[in-house]
Amino acid sequence: MAITLEVQYFNSFWMKRLYNLPGPTNGTPRTGPAINIEDGYSQPNLQNDWYIEESRIRGGYNNVSTDYGVKAYIVEDEPRQQTFGNTMIYSGIYNSRTGINQTNQFSVAEEITRAVDPIEGTIQKLYAEDTNLIVFQEKKVNRALIDKDAIYTAEGQAITTSGTQVIGQFQAYGGNFGISQDPGSFAVYGYRKYFTDRDRNAVLRLSMDGITEINNYGMIDWFRDNLSSVTTSNGEITGGWDMYNKNYTLNITNPASSTLSFDEASNGWTSFYSYNPQLMTSCLGQFYSWQDNKLWQHYSNTSPNNFYSTSYRSSVHLVLNPNPIKMKTFKTINYEGSSGWEVIDFYSEVTGADEVNGLWVNYSDTALRVPSYFEGQWVDPTTNIVYRQGFDRKQNVYMASLINNSGARDGEVIFDGSSSTGIKAFYANVIMQTDLTTDPSSQKQLFTVGSNFATN
Repeated sequence: MAITLEVQYFNSFWMKRLYNLPGPTNGTPRTGPAINIEDGYSQPNLQNDWYIEESRIRGGYNNVSTDYGVKAYIVEDEPRQQTFGNTMIYSGIYNSRTGINQTNQFSVAEEITRAVDPIEGTIQKLYAEDTNLIVFQEKKVNRALIDKDAIYTAEGQAITTSGTQVIGQFQAYGGNFGISQDPGSFAVYGYRKYFTDRDRNAVLRLSMDGITEINNYGMIDWFRDNLSSVTTSNGEITGGWDMYNKNYTLNITNPASSTLSFDEASNGWTSFYSYNPQLMTSCLGQFYSWQDNKLWQHYSNTSPNNFYSTSYRSSVHLVLNPNPIKMKTFKTINYEGSSGWEVIDFYSEVTGADEVNGLWVNYSDTALRVPSYFEGQWVDPTTNIVYRQGFDRKQNVYMASLINNSGARDGEVIFDGSSSTGIKAFYANVIMQTDLTTDPSSQKQLFTVGSNFATN
Protein backbone atom coordinates (compact mmCIF):
# COMPACT_ATOMS: atom_id res chain seq x y z
CA MET A 1 0.00 0.00 0.00
CA ALA A 2 1.40 3.37 -0.96
CA ILE A 3 1.56 6.21 1.53
CA THR A 4 1.72 9.91 1.05
CA LEU A 5 4.33 11.79 3.14
CA GLU A 6 3.90 15.53 3.28
CA VAL A 7 7.11 17.41 3.92
CA GLN A 8 6.73 20.88 5.31
CA TYR A 9 10.15 22.03 4.20
CA PHE A 10 13.63 20.75 3.51
CA ASN A 11 17.13 22.12 3.33
CA SER A 12 19.18 21.69 0.18
CA PHE A 13 22.92 21.01 0.12
CA TRP A 14 25.02 20.89 -3.04
CA MET A 15 28.22 18.93 -2.53
CA LYS A 16 31.30 18.88 -4.71
CA ARG A 17 34.30 16.57 -4.59
CA LEU A 18 37.66 17.95 -5.67
CA TYR A 19 40.47 15.72 -6.91
CA ASN A 20 43.92 17.19 -6.47
CA LEU A 21 47.18 15.50 -7.30
CA PRO A 22 49.69 16.60 -4.63
CA GLY A 23 52.60 18.47 -6.12
CA PRO A 24 56.27 18.51 -5.14
CA THR A 25 57.42 20.38 -2.07
CA ASN A 26 59.31 22.99 -4.10
CA GLY A 27 56.04 24.49 -5.39
CA THR A 28 56.46 23.45 -9.05
CA PRO A 29 53.11 22.39 -10.59
CA ARG A 30 52.87 18.72 -11.33
CA THR A 31 52.26 17.84 -14.97
CA GLY A 32 50.83 14.67 -16.32
CA PRO A 33 47.85 13.06 -18.01
CA ALA A 34 44.31 13.94 -17.12
CA ILE A 35 42.81 12.15 -14.12
CA ASN A 36 39.29 10.74 -14.25
CA ILE A 37 36.99 9.86 -11.41
CA GLU A 38 38.06 6.24 -11.33
CA ASP A 39 41.61 7.33 -10.53
CA GLY A 40 40.38 8.69 -7.21
CA TYR A 41 39.73 5.14 -6.07
CA SER A 42 42.67 3.39 -7.65
CA GLN A 43 45.49 5.78 -6.86
CA PRO A 44 46.09 6.18 -3.11
CA ASN A 45 48.28 9.26 -3.57
CA LEU A 46 45.33 11.38 -4.72
CA GLN A 47 43.76 13.90 -2.35
CA ASN A 48 39.95 14.07 -2.63
CA ASP A 49 37.61 15.96 -0.30
CA TRP A 50 33.96 16.88 -0.20
CA TYR A 51 33.07 20.57 -0.03
CA ILE A 52 29.67 22.23 0.48
CA GLU A 53 29.13 24.40 -2.57
CA GLU A 54 25.66 25.65 -1.65
CA SER A 55 23.25 25.20 1.29
CA ARG A 56 19.82 26.83 1.40
CA ILE A 57 17.08 26.64 4.00
CA ARG A 58 13.88 25.25 2.41
CA GLY A 59 15.86 24.86 -0.81
CA GLY A 60 14.52 28.13 -2.25
CA TYR A 61 16.37 30.43 -4.58
CA ASN A 62 18.49 32.92 -2.61
CA ASN A 63 17.04 31.68 0.67
CA VAL A 64 19.08 31.96 3.85
CA SER A 65 22.19 29.78 3.84
CA THR A 66 23.10 27.51 6.70
CA ASP A 67 26.39 28.05 8.47
CA TYR A 68 28.37 26.83 11.48
CA GLY A 69 27.05 29.73 13.51
CA VAL A 70 28.75 31.41 16.44
CA LYS A 71 31.68 29.48 17.94
CA ALA A 72 32.92 30.15 21.46
CA TYR A 73 36.67 29.83 21.86
CA ILE A 74 39.45 30.98 24.12
CA VAL A 75 43.05 31.66 23.27
CA GLU A 76 45.62 30.19 25.67
CA ASP A 77 49.17 31.40 25.66
CA GLU A 78 50.46 27.94 26.63
CA PRO A 79 47.81 25.33 25.75
CA ARG A 80 49.49 22.48 27.65
CA GLN A 81 48.27 19.99 30.21
CA GLN A 82 49.10 20.81 33.82
CA THR A 83 49.26 18.50 36.82
CA PHE A 84 48.61 19.92 40.29
CA GLY A 85 50.19 17.51 42.75
CA ASN A 86 48.65 19.21 45.79
CA THR A 87 45.03 19.24 44.52
CA MET A 88 42.22 16.68 44.69
CA ILE A 89 39.17 16.51 42.43
CA TYR A 90 36.07 14.41 42.96
CA SER A 91 33.15 13.43 40.75
CA GLY A 92 29.48 12.85 41.41
CA ILE A 93 28.16 10.21 43.79
CA TYR A 94 27.96 6.47 43.30
CA ASN A 95 25.25 4.40 44.96
CA SER A 96 25.03 0.76 43.95
CA ARG A 97 21.82 0.25 45.93
CA THR A 98 19.83 2.84 43.99
CA GLY A 99 21.75 2.50 40.72
CA ILE A 100 23.07 6.06 40.77
CA ASN A 101 26.46 6.31 39.07
CA GLN A 102 27.81 9.79 38.55
CA THR A 103 31.50 8.95 38.69
CA ASN A 104 31.96 10.28 35.16
CA GLN A 105 30.44 13.67 35.97
CA PHE A 106 32.72 16.57 36.90
CA SER A 107 30.47 19.61 37.00
CA VAL A 108 32.34 22.90 36.74
CA ALA A 109 29.37 24.62 38.37
CA GLU A 110 30.18 22.93 41.69
CA GLU A 111 33.17 23.17 43.97
CA ILE A 112 34.76 19.81 43.24
CA THR A 113 38.43 20.52 43.99
CA ARG A 114 40.32 20.79 47.27
CA ALA A 115 43.96 21.81 47.60
CA VAL A 116 46.56 21.63 50.36
CA ASP A 117 49.62 23.80 50.85
CA PRO A 118 51.84 23.29 47.76
CA ILE A 119 55.01 24.17 49.68
CA GLU A 120 54.67 20.86 51.59
CA GLY A 121 55.02 18.82 48.39
CA THR A 122 52.70 16.61 46.40
CA ILE A 123 49.97 14.36 47.78
CA GLN A 124 51.33 10.81 47.99
CA LYS A 125 48.55 8.90 49.77
CA LEU A 126 44.94 9.29 50.94
CA TYR A 127 43.48 7.23 53.78
CA ALA A 128 39.85 7.43 54.93
CA GLU A 129 39.25 6.71 58.62
CA ASP A 130 35.70 6.94 59.96
CA THR A 131 34.61 10.49 59.07
CA ASN A 132 38.14 11.78 58.47
CA LEU A 133 40.29 11.87 55.38
CA ILE A 134 44.03 11.72 56.11
CA VAL A 135 46.19 13.31 53.43
CA PHE A 136 49.88 12.36 53.32
CA GLN A 137 52.08 14.90 51.56
CA GLU A 138 55.82 14.68 51.09
CA LYS A 139 56.49 16.99 54.04
CA LYS A 140 53.22 17.16 55.97
CA VAL A 141 50.27 15.09 57.16
CA ASN A 142 46.80 16.67 57.21
CA ARG A 143 43.29 15.55 58.05
CA ALA A 144 39.90 16.80 56.86
CA LEU A 145 36.31 15.97 57.71
CA ILE A 146 34.30 13.97 55.16
CA ASP A 147 30.79 15.25 54.36
CA LYS A 148 31.13 17.74 57.21
CA ASP A 149 32.81 21.00 57.98
CA ALA A 150 33.92 22.72 61.18
CA ILE A 151 33.40 26.26 62.39
CA TYR A 152 35.07 27.75 65.44
CA THR A 153 33.63 29.70 68.30
CA ALA A 154 35.19 32.81 69.82
CA GLU A 155 36.90 30.55 72.37
CA GLY A 156 38.47 28.48 69.59
CA GLN A 157 36.26 25.43 70.06
CA ALA A 158 35.35 23.51 66.89
CA ILE A 159 31.69 22.87 66.09
CA THR A 160 30.98 20.24 63.46
CA THR A 161 28.32 21.19 60.95
CA SER A 162 26.65 19.10 58.27
CA GLY A 163 26.17 20.38 54.75
CA THR A 164 26.97 19.83 51.13
CA GLN A 165 30.70 20.04 51.75
CA VAL A 166 32.35 16.80 50.57
CA ILE A 167 35.82 17.47 51.98
CA GLY A 168 35.98 19.92 54.87
CA GLN A 169 38.73 22.16 56.12
CA PHE A 170 42.25 20.74 56.32
CA GLN A 171 43.99 20.56 59.69
CA ALA A 172 47.67 19.66 59.97
CA TYR A 173 49.04 17.19 62.48
CA GLY A 174 51.75 18.48 64.78
CA GLY A 175 55.32 18.00 63.57
CA ASN A 176 57.00 18.68 60.27
CA PHE A 177 56.82 15.14 58.98
CA GLY A 178 55.48 13.64 55.76
CA ILE A 179 55.70 10.41 53.83
CA SER A 180 58.34 11.69 51.33
CA GLN A 181 57.84 9.76 48.08
CA ASP A 182 57.34 6.36 49.71
CA PRO A 183 53.60 5.63 49.98
CA GLY A 184 54.53 1.94 49.93
CA SER A 185 55.89 2.25 53.47
CA PHE A 186 52.35 2.85 54.80
CA ALA A 187 50.73 0.23 57.03
CA VAL A 188 47.75 0.44 59.36
CA TYR A 189 46.44 -1.50 62.33
CA GLY A 190 43.49 -0.19 64.29
CA TYR A 191 44.00 3.53 64.84
CA ARG A 192 47.77 3.29 64.36
CA LYS A 193 49.32 4.22 61.03
CA TYR A 194 52.99 3.55 60.26
CA PHE A 195 55.08 5.18 57.53
CA THR A 196 58.56 6.57 56.83
CA ASP A 197 59.96 9.99 56.03
CA ARG A 198 63.34 9.29 54.47
CA ASP A 199 63.99 12.98 53.88
CA ARG A 200 64.16 13.33 57.68
CA ASN A 201 65.56 9.82 58.41
CA ALA A 202 62.44 9.01 60.43
CA VAL A 203 60.07 6.09 60.90
CA LEU A 204 56.76 7.41 62.20
CA ARG A 205 53.60 6.22 63.92
CA LEU A 206 50.39 8.24 63.64
CA SER A 207 47.89 7.40 66.37
CA MET A 208 45.30 9.13 68.51
CA ASP A 209 48.02 11.13 70.30
CA GLY A 210 49.62 12.41 67.08
CA ILE A 211 52.87 11.57 65.30
CA THR A 212 55.67 9.74 67.13
CA GLU A 213 59.19 8.95 65.89
CA ILE A 214 59.57 5.25 66.58
CA ASN A 215 63.06 5.23 65.06
CA ASN A 216 64.18 6.86 68.33
CA TYR A 217 63.66 3.57 70.17
CA GLY A 218 67.26 2.39 69.92
CA MET A 219 67.63 2.66 66.13
CA ILE A 220 68.49 6.32 65.44
CA ASP A 221 71.94 5.64 63.96
CA TRP A 222 70.82 2.69 61.85
CA PHE A 223 67.91 4.50 60.21
CA ARG A 224 70.00 7.62 59.70
CA ASP A 225 72.57 5.61 57.73
CA ASN A 226 70.09 3.52 55.74
CA LEU A 227 67.18 5.87 55.03
CA SER A 228 69.44 8.69 53.87
CA SER A 229 70.96 6.45 51.18
CA VAL A 230 67.59 5.54 49.59
CA THR A 231 66.78 7.39 46.37
CA THR A 232 63.96 7.05 43.88
CA SER A 233 66.39 5.58 41.34
CA ASN A 234 68.29 3.00 43.41
CA GLY A 235 66.03 2.10 46.31
CA GLU A 236 62.56 1.42 47.64
CA ILE A 237 60.84 1.34 51.02
CA THR A 238 58.03 -1.17 51.64
CA GLY A 239 55.99 -1.56 54.81
CA GLY A 240 53.31 -3.95 56.00
CA TRP A 241 51.46 -5.02 59.13
CA ASP A 242 52.19 -8.53 60.39
CA MET A 243 48.87 -9.60 61.86
CA TYR A 244 50.30 -12.93 63.03
CA ASN A 245 52.95 -11.40 65.32
CA LYS A 246 51.37 -7.92 65.68
CA ASN A 247 54.46 -6.22 64.24
CA TYR A 248 55.12 -3.43 61.77
CA THR A 249 57.49 -4.94 59.21
CA LEU A 250 59.67 -2.65 57.12
CA ASN A 251 61.88 -3.47 54.13
CA ILE A 252 64.51 -0.96 52.96
CA THR A 253 66.38 -1.40 49.67
CA ASN A 254 69.30 0.95 49.05
CA PRO A 255 70.24 -1.11 46.92
CA ALA A 256 71.12 -3.72 49.57
CA SER A 257 68.01 -4.97 51.36
CA SER A 258 67.20 -5.08 55.06
CA THR A 259 63.97 -6.22 56.70
CA LEU A 260 63.15 -5.50 60.33
CA SER A 261 60.11 -5.29 62.59
CA PHE A 262 58.75 -3.01 65.31
CA ASP A 263 56.82 -4.53 68.21
CA GLU A 264 54.31 -2.39 70.12
CA ALA A 265 54.36 -4.74 73.13
CA SER A 266 58.06 -4.17 73.77
CA ASN A 267 58.00 -0.69 72.18
CA GLY A 268 61.14 -1.42 70.19
CA TRP A 269 62.68 -2.97 67.09
CA THR A 270 62.87 -6.64 67.90
CA SER A 271 64.47 -8.42 64.95
CA PHE A 272 66.05 -8.33 61.53
CA TYR A 273 64.86 -10.87 58.93
CA SER A 274 66.61 -12.64 56.07
CA TYR A 275 63.81 -12.27 53.51
CA ASN A 276 63.32 -9.25 51.24
CA PRO A 277 59.66 -8.90 50.17
CA GLN A 278 58.34 -6.73 47.39
CA LEU A 279 54.90 -6.32 49.02
CA MET A 280 53.42 -7.29 52.40
CA THR A 281 49.90 -7.60 53.75
CA SER A 282 47.78 -9.47 56.28
CA CYS A 283 44.47 -11.25 55.83
CA LEU A 284 42.35 -13.21 58.33
CA GLY A 285 45.12 -13.27 60.92
CA GLN A 286 47.81 -14.50 58.51
CA PHE A 287 50.81 -12.64 57.11
CA TYR A 288 51.66 -12.76 53.38
CA SER A 289 54.38 -11.33 51.18
CA TRP A 290 55.22 -11.22 47.47
CA GLN A 291 58.55 -12.09 45.93
CA ASP A 292 59.30 -12.76 42.25
CA ASN A 293 55.58 -12.66 41.35
CA LYS A 294 54.77 -15.33 43.94
CA LEU A 295 52.57 -15.09 47.02
CA TRP A 296 54.05 -16.60 50.19
CA GLN A 297 52.33 -17.30 53.49
CA HIS A 298 54.57 -16.88 56.53
CA TYR A 299 54.61 -19.02 59.69
CA SER A 300 53.09 -21.89 57.74
CA ASN A 301 55.97 -24.41 57.61
CA THR A 302 57.66 -26.42 60.35
CA SER A 303 61.21 -25.41 59.41
CA PRO A 304 62.30 -22.23 61.24
CA ASN A 305 64.10 -19.48 59.33
CA ASN A 306 62.97 -20.81 55.97
CA PHE A 307 61.94 -17.98 53.65
CA TYR A 308 61.04 -18.39 49.99
CA SER A 309 62.32 -22.03 50.05
CA THR A 310 65.72 -20.98 51.42
CA SER A 311 66.95 -21.76 54.96
CA TYR A 312 68.90 -19.20 57.00
CA ARG A 313 70.72 -19.14 60.33
CA SER A 314 69.68 -17.06 63.33
CA SER A 315 72.17 -14.73 64.99
CA VAL A 316 72.14 -12.42 68.01
CA HIS A 317 74.46 -9.46 68.63
CA LEU A 318 74.95 -8.69 72.34
CA VAL A 319 76.98 -6.18 74.35
CA LEU A 320 78.35 -7.28 77.74
CA ASN A 321 79.06 -4.22 79.88
CA PRO A 322 79.14 -4.98 83.62
CA ASN A 323 80.78 -2.37 85.86
CA PRO A 324 81.35 0.05 82.95
CA ILE A 325 84.06 2.23 84.55
CA LYS A 326 86.37 -0.73 85.31
CA MET A 327 88.75 -2.52 82.95
CA LYS A 328 87.89 -6.22 83.00
CA THR A 329 89.11 -9.57 81.77
CA PHE A 330 86.25 -11.64 80.35
CA LYS A 331 87.16 -15.27 81.04
CA THR A 332 84.14 -17.36 80.05
CA ILE A 333 80.93 -17.21 78.05
CA ASN A 334 77.74 -18.97 79.19
CA TYR A 335 74.11 -19.06 78.14
CA GLU A 336 70.78 -20.64 79.01
CA GLY A 337 68.74 -22.01 76.14
CA SER A 338 68.74 -24.69 73.49
CA SER A 339 71.70 -26.67 72.27
CA GLY A 340 73.05 -25.53 68.92
CA TRP A 341 74.36 -22.02 69.62
CA GLU A 342 77.94 -21.05 68.82
CA VAL A 343 79.98 -17.87 69.34
CA ILE A 344 81.33 -16.68 66.01
CA ASP A 345 82.78 -13.40 67.36
CA PHE A 346 83.80 -12.08 70.78
CA TYR A 347 85.77 -8.83 70.75
CA SER A 348 86.47 -5.76 72.84
CA GLU A 349 86.02 -2.10 72.04
CA VAL A 350 88.60 -0.49 69.75
CA THR A 351 91.81 -0.25 71.79
CA GLY A 352 93.70 2.01 69.38
CA ALA A 353 94.87 2.57 65.83
CA ASP A 354 98.26 1.66 64.33
CA GLU A 355 99.76 2.64 61.00
CA VAL A 356 100.38 -0.36 58.78
CA ASN A 357 101.86 0.25 55.31
CA GLY A 358 100.48 3.77 55.22
CA LEU A 359 97.01 2.75 56.44
CA TRP A 360 95.54 3.26 59.89
CA VAL A 361 94.17 0.02 61.33
CA ASN A 362 91.93 -0.19 64.42
CA TYR A 363 92.74 -3.01 66.81
CA SER A 364 90.51 -4.91 69.22
CA ASP A 365 91.09 -7.76 71.64
CA THR A 366 89.43 -10.86 70.14
CA ALA A 367 88.73 -14.46 71.11
CA LEU A 368 88.68 -17.69 69.15
CA ARG A 369 85.38 -19.05 67.83
CA VAL A 370 83.48 -21.12 70.37
CA PRO A 371 81.83 -24.16 68.70
CA SER A 372 78.43 -25.41 69.79
CA TYR A 373 77.90 -28.29 72.20
CA PHE A 374 77.51 -30.86 69.40
CA GLU A 375 80.00 -29.51 66.85
CA GLY A 376 82.70 -28.97 69.48
CA GLN A 377 82.83 -32.55 70.73
CA TRP A 378 85.63 -34.96 69.88
CA VAL A 379 86.45 -38.45 71.04
CA ASP A 380 89.94 -39.48 72.15
CA PRO A 381 90.70 -42.55 70.00
CA THR A 382 92.86 -44.11 72.70
CA THR A 383 90.59 -43.69 75.70
CA ASN A 384 87.18 -43.26 74.01
CA ILE A 385 86.53 -40.27 76.27
CA VAL A 386 84.35 -37.45 74.86
CA TYR A 387 85.82 -33.95 75.18
CA ARG A 388 84.32 -30.54 74.34
CA GLN A 389 86.32 -27.91 72.51
CA GLY A 390 83.48 -25.42 72.70
CA PHE A 391 80.43 -25.26 74.91
CA ASP A 392 79.97 -27.82 77.64
CA ARG A 393 76.73 -28.41 79.50
CA LYS A 394 76.39 -28.41 83.26
CA GLN A 395 73.09 -28.14 85.12
CA ASN A 396 71.31 -27.08 81.89
CA VAL A 397 73.70 -24.17 81.40
CA TYR A 398 76.13 -24.09 78.46
CA MET A 399 79.53 -22.58 79.21
CA ALA A 400 82.97 -22.33 77.62
CA SER A 401 86.32 -20.67 78.25
CA LEU A 402 87.43 -17.76 76.05
CA ILE A 403 90.79 -18.26 74.29
CA ASN A 404 92.53 -15.02 73.28
CA ASN A 405 93.22 -14.70 69.56
CA SER A 406 94.63 -11.19 69.35
CA GLY A 407 98.29 -11.97 68.77
CA ALA A 408 101.24 -9.74 69.61
CA ARG A 409 101.55 -6.13 68.47
CA ASP A 410 104.84 -4.57 67.41
CA GLY A 411 107.03 -4.19 70.47
CA GLU A 412 104.58 -6.07 72.71
CA VAL A 413 105.52 -9.23 74.55
CA ILE A 414 102.59 -11.50 75.38
CA PHE A 415 101.92 -15.21 75.53
CA ASP A 416 100.82 -17.04 72.44
CA GLY A 417 97.18 -16.14 71.79
CA SER A 418 96.03 -19.75 71.55
CA SER A 419 97.14 -20.42 75.14
CA SER A 420 96.01 -17.14 76.74
CA THR A 421 92.68 -17.04 78.48
CA GLY A 422 90.44 -14.00 78.61
CA ILE A 423 89.65 -10.80 76.74
CA LYS A 424 90.66 -7.46 78.24
CA ALA A 425 88.01 -4.80 77.68
CA PHE A 426 85.71 -2.25 79.28
CA TYR A 427 82.87 -3.89 77.36
CA ALA A 428 82.64 -6.84 74.96
CA ASN A 429 80.68 -7.49 71.77
CA VAL A 430 79.31 -11.01 71.35
CA ILE A 431 77.79 -12.47 68.18
CA MET A 432 76.08 -15.83 68.66
CA GLN A 433 74.70 -17.93 65.82
CA THR A 434 72.91 -21.23 65.34
CA ASP A 435 75.04 -24.00 63.87
CA LEU A 436 74.22 -26.12 60.83
CA THR A 437 74.19 -29.61 62.35
CA THR A 438 72.33 -29.55 65.69
CA ASP A 439 68.75 -30.64 64.95
CA PRO A 440 68.41 -28.19 62.01
CA SER A 441 64.61 -28.55 61.76
CA SER A 442 63.93 -27.44 65.36
CA GLN A 443 63.66 -24.02 66.95
CA LYS A 444 66.61 -22.68 68.97
CA GLN A 445 65.85 -20.70 72.12
CA LEU A 446 68.17 -18.27 73.90
CA PHE A 447 67.17 -16.91 77.30
CA THR A 448 70.23 -15.37 78.95
CA VAL A 449 73.89 -14.78 78.06
CA GLY A 450 76.59 -13.98 80.62
CA SER A 451 80.31 -14.04 81.30
CA ASN A 452 82.62 -14.52 84.26
CA PHE A 453 85.12 -11.69 84.49
CA ALA A 454 87.83 -10.35 86.75
CA THR A 455 88.32 -6.66 87.47
CA ASN A 456 91.82 -5.44 86.69
